[in-house]
Amino acid sequence: MTMMARQIQSFLEAQSAELDAANNTLLAYARDLNDFSGWLTAKNKVFNTCGRGDIEAYLIDCDIQGLAASTRARRLSAVKQLFRFGFEEGWRKDNPAIQIKGPGRDKRLPKVLDQGEVGDLLQAATRIGKNNDENLRNSCLMELLYATGMRVTELVSLPVSAARGDPKMLLIRGKGGKERMVPLSQPARDAITGWLAARDRAQDQATKDGKPGSSFLFPSRGKLGHLTRHWFYGLIKDLAYAAGVNPSKVTPHTLRHAFATHLLANGADLRIIQTLLGHADITSTEIYTHVLDERLRELVLQHHPLARAKQ
Repeated sequence: MTMMARQIQSFLEAQSAELDAANNTLLAYARDLNDFSGWLTAKNKVFNTCGRGDIEAYLIDCDIQGLAASTRARRLSAVKQLFRFGFEEGWRKDNPAIQIKGPGRDKRLPKVLDQGEVGDLLQAATRIGKNNDENLRNSCLMELLYATGMRVTELVSLPVSAARGDPKMLLIRGKGGKERMVPLSQPARDAITGWLAARDRAQDQATKDGKPGSSFLFPSRGKLGHLTRHWFYGLIKDLAYAAGVNPSKVTPHTLRHAFATHLLANGADLRIIQTLLGHADITSTEIYTHVLDERLRELVLQHHPLARAKQ
């Protein structure tokens, strides 16, 4: 292992231990920092002695590769945190990354489904499975996602204990181990009840067959012990086709956007939506006000008689 590989490993361990960073966050840091490390190696540079010009040259190279502004901003964030950590640990006497500014965030608004499209997806979830148990599982996944606005990782890794006892509120463990309570709609509670009965029957049979039980609401025989984000991505695309909704508009995160935008459109307070989504900063939530403004503008252009007359 090279010196920089050891330094990256130390940084990741510190993030995990001190900040309780989520596994997905650590994996993203590792990918971005290993890319930077590989670039330095190719240029015969090392972390301990490279300078600001080298970091800027790396960012220019990322731009030349055609990487999105959001990707370049994320990579710079990882690099800056590594240099800050290196300075604090005494690996370097300076921090050459401290004054480098990133490309800024992509200002594109998130794609949002209307309430009719979400309804079509929820209906499709009740019928595309291979059997009734799969339909119950798929329906529970979709009802929970739309009812709570959870991130897909939070959804698939839910412990079964959180869903026991017909709860009116769901405890969600989010990024950095932060917990939040989100109310459940009646359709979501009904979906949980139906799926729990099917899940528990399957688990009881597995126990009789000598297989270990699962602590997850959505168990899987895979390495993680629960359904994966990639599996759910495939499911939601299948649901889009079955529901007649444009698949390019539908991703797991689209349901999170729909949850927030539909709440806002129906009068919910932005601070409440921030809490429900688990956003640390309200600026992350404010994007939904822009989405709503854009939707209203489109409605006016499509339906106002004077707007039609000018077309």
